[in-house]
Amino acid sequence: MADSSEVGGRKLKNVVQDAVEHWKSETESEAHQIFRSSAGHQAKTVMPQTVNPDEETVPGIIHPGSTGVIYCSDRASANGFRYATQHEWANLGQGAPEAGPIPGGSERPNSIPLPEESLEYAPATGVKDLRTAVANLYNETYRKAKASKYTHENVCIVPGGRTGLSRLASVIGNVYTSYQIPDYTAYDQVLASFRRLVPVPTVLDAEAKYALDIEKLKRDVEGQGFAVVLMSNPRNPTGQVIKGDKLKELVEISRDGATLILDEFYSWYVYPEEGEEFGQSVSSAEFIEDVNEDSVIIVDGLTKNWRLPGWRVCWVVGPKNLITALSQSGSFLDGGASHPLQLASIPMLDPTRVHQDKIALQKHFKAKRDHVLARLDALGLTAHAPPSSTFYIWLDLSSLPPPLNNGLTFFEELLKEKTIVVPGIFFDINPAHRRNLFHSPCHAFVRLSFGPPVEDLDRGLDAIERVLKKVEQGGTIGQGYKKAS
Repeated sequence: MADSSEVGGRKLKNVVQDAVEHWKSETESEAHQIFRSSAGHQAKTVMPQTVNPDEETVPGIIHPGSTGVIYCSDRASANGFRYATQHEWANLGQGAPEAGPIPGGSERPNSIPLPEESLEYAPATGVKDLRTAVANLYNETYRKAKASKYTHENVCIVPGGRTGLSRLASVIGNVYTSYQIPDYTAYDQVLASFRRLVPVPTVLDAEAKYALDIEKLKRDVEGQGFAVVLMSNPRNPTGQVIKGDKLKELVEISRDGATLILDEFYSWYVYPEEGEEFGQSVSSAEFIEDVNEDSVIIVDGLTKNWRLPGWRVCWVVGPKNLITALSQSGSFLDGGASHPLQLASIPMLDPTRVHQDKIALQKHFKAKRDHVLARLDALGLTAHAPPSSTFYIWLDLSSLPPPLNNGLTFFEELLKEKTIVVPGIFFDINPAHRRNLFHSPCHAFVRLSFGPPVEDLDRGLDAIERVLKKVEQGGTIGQGYKKAS
């Protein structure tokens, strides 16, 4: 769909000429050529293409392309990054929050009980007691006044958010699936790998601070026949959030024949504005009328809010009929989450404990956000859409002198300074990999994470300052990048 709208009514000859001219820009950039040489990242251009014979040497196998975090980690390794010496680096690209203790938070887990029952397989849908605890937390937090309540039958435990998305994608039929640009990098691989989903993009407007036009989405659901709408909320990477009446309007779309899949992993990372209290969170669960009739699917887990990314304990919440389908797909896709860790997770979902941790998390991460924004502003790097949620800053580099004014080159220059960020192009959900990188609406951006501890953030910001001074003093930019570890 994206390609047809780009081509429009132009003659094929002109399209091919345009493509050749555009490739010249990528050819002249060392950072872009390194990206293209990575398995799965070669562009398909505007012409049909089968496989790359130099890359696909195993019959029947096609590389899907790596997610942003994996690509960035591989490039960092080529520049000397090792987990044994990661304290020497500033990882502002990580999609995980700091996992250690924070002021006011509950005690961090330091041991895992191993009752005999936990040595057996857990059900593909998850341990019933954990499913019940998840349902109760949503009811207590968002549905106290609702007649319709979640039960364990509305919850499926999955080994990670990506696995939850993969289970969902495997049970979706041949339908148009709406998604937005920019959004979470892993959606690219999900939409490309499960080919019964026909992806249809909408580019969010930077001038409107990436706000979703819900009225337009409603028209598209009816006019274009979208059966599934996929998005993160709060938004990764832009740090924006849909809440209140706007979120209510979005949920109402599920009653017009479309299924909403809402990735709510950052639901606690919502920072209060003037006069608001700490401890509030956001979820579509607040506006669902009937949990088994409204076609709204929530994906969340311990990874971000509970700051336990290594546990891989997450969940999908939705109508009972959906959970049955996810149980069936999980039985052949992944087999289910760790039994001991599921059992250990149950007490962490106690509503009193959760409220305490929400307040502690929001105070701590808001302070880090404000610190990073202030330092960036002092460097002349202003976030035009400052994050009101998540722990990411979507940083526009277009005002910098070329070639530093694009995400891939900025990323490579920072690797020289032992700092990792994520180039914006990874959030340009482009499953066919046809778009020229220089034409991507995300090309001039990077995502900075303020998930790490403050000392890591300052180390990375110091590195950014060194790169900017190097440019100011006429240093060499845009070349000399290490190709392999």
